[in-house]
Order: sequence, then C-alpha cells, then structure tokens
Amino acid sequence: MSTESSTYNIAVLAGDGIGPEVMNVTLSLLDATAKKHGFSLGYSEQPVGGAAIDDVGKALPQSTVDACEASDAILFGSVGGPKWESLPPAEQPERAALLPLRKHFGLFANLRPSVCYPTLTHASPVKESIIAGGFNVLCVRELTGGIYFGEPKSISEVDGEEMAIDTMVYRTSEIDRIARVAFTAAQGRGKKVTSIDKANVLQNGVLWRRTVEAVAKDFPDVELSHLYVDNAAMQLINRPKDFDVVLAPNLFGDILSDEMAMIAGSLGMLASASLGKAKGDGLYFGLFEPSGGSAPDIAGKGIANPIAQILSAAMMLRFALGEAAAAENLEAAVQKAIDDGFRTGDIYREGDAANKVGTEAMATAISERL
Repeated sequence: MSTESSTYNIAVLAGDGIGPEVMNVTLSLLDATAKKHGFSLGYSEQPVGGAAIDDVGKALPQSTVDACEASDAILFGSVGGPKWESLPPAEQPERAALLPLRKHFGLFANLRPSVCYPTLTHASPVKESIIAGGFNVLCVRELTGGIYFGEPKSISEVDGEEMAIDTMVYRTSEIDRIARVAFTAAQGRGKKVTSIDKANVLQNGVLWRRTVEAVAKDFPDVELSHLYVDNAAMQLINRPKDFDVVLAPNLFGDILSDEMAMIAGSLGMLASASLGKAKGDGLYFGLFEPSGGSAPDIAGKGIANPIAQILSAAMMLRFALGEAAAAENLEAAVQKAIDDGFRTGDIYREGDAANKVGTEAMATAISERL
C-alpha cells in the first residue's frame, strides 16, 4: 500500500526486437497508473541482451547488474535474435543475460498466469465448448533446481559411444519454499493447488509429493490434489477451467506452462514473474517479463501486442511493490479494452467484429480505460 510520498525504483531492461517498443508504451501506462494511485516510479534504463553486446560487448554488463541491485524490481523485455545466433552458445543473449540474472538474484519461483478472456476464446486452438467463458490458471514453476541445474552433468565417451548425463536434484528446502509460494497464491485465488510430479517413477517425485503434503498442513483453507505430469498434460487440454494453481518442478513447469500458453491462444497476452528474496508482507524482489520472445520478424513495425509486457508490469506492482489496487486497475483496463473489441494482429481473426490496431493504439485504448 502506497503513501503520498511512495517512490519505487525500477530497473528497466528493454532488450531486443520488440522489447523497446512494447516497453515504451508500458512505462507510459505505469506512470498513468502510479499517478492515479498516489505513488511515483523512477526508471533506470539499462542495456541487456543483443543490444548490450552491440553496445559494450557483453550481454549482461556489470553496470546493468548494479542498477538491478539498486532497484525495487526488474522490468524485463526480451532478448535475442538472428543477429547474434552465430556467437558461441555461452555468449548468446538468452544464455548470457537472462539465466545469469536468475542465478545472481536467486529467482527461484516463476509465476506464469494462463488467462483466456471470455471474449478471446476463439483465439484458442482448443474447441470452444471446453473453454466457453474463458479460464485463469496460474503455473508456479520452481526455477533454480531440478534437472536443469543438478550435477553431475556431462557428455562423455563410454565403450566407444557418447553418453549424456543430466541429474535431477531437489532438496526438501527447495520444494518447501516453492510450495509455499503456490499455496499463498492460491489463498488469493480459487484456493486450489494441483501439484505435478512423477512419483510413480522418480525418487524426486516421491520427495516432491511428500514435502508438498507437509506444506499443505499449514494452509488448511487450500485444497491440494496431485497429478502425474503426463496426465496433467492431458487434463489441462481436456478441462482447463478446473485448475486454479498448478505447482511444478522446473522441467515439468517449463513444458506445461508453454502448453497452457497455447491453450490460452497467444503468447502475446501472457505475463510472467520470477521471484527471489522475500521482502516481507508477501512481497518479493523479482524480474517481470512477457512470456514470449523478441519477435524480430515484426520488430519496428508497430504491430506487436504490448499486453504481455503491460500485464507483467501489473504483476510487478502486485508482487514486488505491494500496489495491489494499482495492479487490479491496470489488469481491468486491459480486459476492458479487449472486451470493447480492440485486437492486435496475433489475437485478431478474420470476420471479427473488432478493431484491429497496432502497439500504440492498443496501449492508448488501455490507458483510456484506467
């Protein structure tokens, strides 16, 4: 909750491709929202990704890290593109910028809402009888453990052929802390958590399920259920409206959150938050970014959907700054613009009784509904 003099410092890392253009309109909307709700925002705009490589020769300059450390939150755009694909893998923007940021700030919890508005069900590849009325599912993905980070990890030659090893490792403490994020989120939503594992095959799954059930005892108002990951992949398509919060290990959450995005209809609509150190009162330091990529094919054309970036900013207001009323205002303005028929190309369908608009016009429509 802000006071008259509340000022927050935000590190703004717009990045590459469509990043700068959707970031610009998002900052304007943030300023309008802040003014309405009685707080102010200061921005430290820093290079990252391919833009930083071109500028200073490194995807994540130390000056950018320093600015992030001095901020209340990081608002991230997108990185990468064909221009930098010839670089060694470890120097490419995606690997050399975003992953080190996650590691440096201990961003262990990825929150990715999959929202399909009632007026956009036609954009989903799932038949309308299944998603009529829309849906809102939150995927809470553990982000710094599991098979992506476990050791040993290697490719070596054994008995005349190559052999690859990746190790899935989870500790009770890692599972406990991500489960608490999921249960706390569910308390403010539909009070249901569906935990994903493969406990019938993996020892990791056994520990995951056991630990989640122990955490659930501290949240008696939240209903807990379990699904094996393969079954979950089917059920999310078959009955997405039955889910509220989906809690998943790193690998499973990576896969399922993309599936959920596709069910919702467009990556251009989907925000995400990566949360790290708790600041108290349910707030976290975090990095907030759209779920899609840099879309270099449409960069500079003024047609990119800015909504994922705008909704990521709303998540920043809620989870990092404690400005819940401002977040709700911004989210409601987005939905009102959609309900009133404004569509960027990714969510427009031929025959729609809707107004097809570009990036700036969509942002203006949202601003007018704040």
